[in-house]
Amino acid sequence: MDFPITDRETAQAVLDHLLQRAAARGLALREQPPEPTSCCGRGCNGCVWEGYFAAVAYWRDEALLMLDD
Repeated sequence: MDFPITDRETAQAVLDHLLQRAAARGLALREQPPEPTSCCGRGCNGCVWEGYFAAVAYWRDEALLMLDD
């Protein structure tokens, strides 16, 4: 599950999958990153979505560490 997260659908699928795995094991993961609400839609360099995708990737990596124990 070590792949880049570059779109909203992939990010949501990763979050959902890991939350389900954690629930099945009775584990609580930290709160997932909130989706951005301030995107202007112009494709800016350094778009808020890029930061969100990076935050989801970091959250995923932390979740996997907990789930792979």
